[in-house]
Amino acid sequence: MVESVVEPAVEPDEIPGPRRRNPLNRPVAWYRSLPRWWRRALAALVALCALLATLVGVTGAALFAEGAGTPPAAAHSTGDDALWLGHAWVGWQPGSAGAPKTDADLQALVAQVRSSGIKDLFVHDGPFEMDGSLNPARSPKAEWFIGAVHRELPGVRVQAWLGQVVGGPSLHLDDPATRGRIVAGVGAALDRGFDGVHFDFEPVSDGDPGFLDVLGAAHTVTASHHALLSASVPQVEPLSGFRFPGDFLAGHPKWWSQDYLHRVAVDCDQVAVMAYDTSLPTAWAYRGYVARQTQVALSAVPRNVQLFIGVPAFHTHDPGHWVNAETMPAALDGVRLGLGAHPSSRPFGVALYVDFAATPADWAAYHADWLSPAPVG
Repeated sequence: MVESVVEPAVEPDEIPGPRRRNPLNRPVAWYRSLPRWWRRALAALVALCALLATLVGVTGAALFAEGAGTPPAAAHSTGDDALWLGHAWVGWQPGSAGAPKTDADLQALVAQVRSSGIKDLFVHDGPFEMDGSLNPARSPKAEWFIGAVHRELPGVRVQAWLGQVVGGPSLHLDDPATRGRIVAGVGAALDRGFDGVHFDFEPVSDGDPGFLDVLGAAHTVTASHHALLSASVPQVEPLSGFRFPGDFLAGHPKWWSQDYLHRVAVDCDQVAVMAYDTSLPTAWAYRGYVARQTQVALSAVPRNVQLFIGVPAFHTHDPGHWVNAETMPAALDGVRLGLGAHPSSRPFGVALYVDFAATPADWAAYHADWLSPAPVG
């Protein structure tokens, strides 16, 4: 029988020979030497990182699932699409995108729109001054452009795209006087011949009461003119509660709840969800994200309100917009997947952002993937 050997009861550091170091000793000792509030803060940070990692993993899997499959051919344009247009169409000034527009430019735009499913043109007007007032001198060619579109493209509507940066040192929607000047500007734009007003205030936080107030008052004015009120709106949280960690990561209000989108849409004739600048780095993730945005927006927006999904026809590369991910084909595939196999029975379309940055490839994708997609199989 082999006798068992009993080791002496010594601490590891007391064992003779080369010192055996525990690689965790120093970090643990360093951590324990911190004040208690520091340790609690670090523990909270680790927990937050773990939560965010879980959120990213779950979101990635969900986006992959949403973007799986083949878009159905039945999901396509019904001729209710829109296009955002730069300010140069109504008034060029140094610093504006592109050059002053000519009659030749107008004829090129007419041909482009005539061969598309576009019914609404959101042409950049204004913007509002920081006190909410609107200066018509900024758009001296507005009447020329409106008249030309009405003449060359019967049935196509021209809306004044009006907005401003809100909050901080900028425009404040919680100020009644500011809201009053905005509403007065809406009436002035309609008096110049616009078929409607398209609001674009950013960033508007979820639940903002000032935005609801200005929408309600502006809608009264547009209705009295038999004109449209539409609005660009942020992305909608894909799952309830997603906006809280999402806004934290983004560093600014980026998502709305479905409930707030519904409340906004009630006082609009059209809403356009800006489904770009997502920071997603791959086309498959972006495709799935747009599919989900389409689904939740369809659920939130009343059926009598036209819904646009804004798709990217621009190619500025920055942390919010990965040009190889946020492509026109990926966006249109996502919209079609979100619509499903049955055509929408409600007013629905895509809105292309923006005319002066769109490439021939963007327009080709719009025609091939949305205007007349090829049958499946």
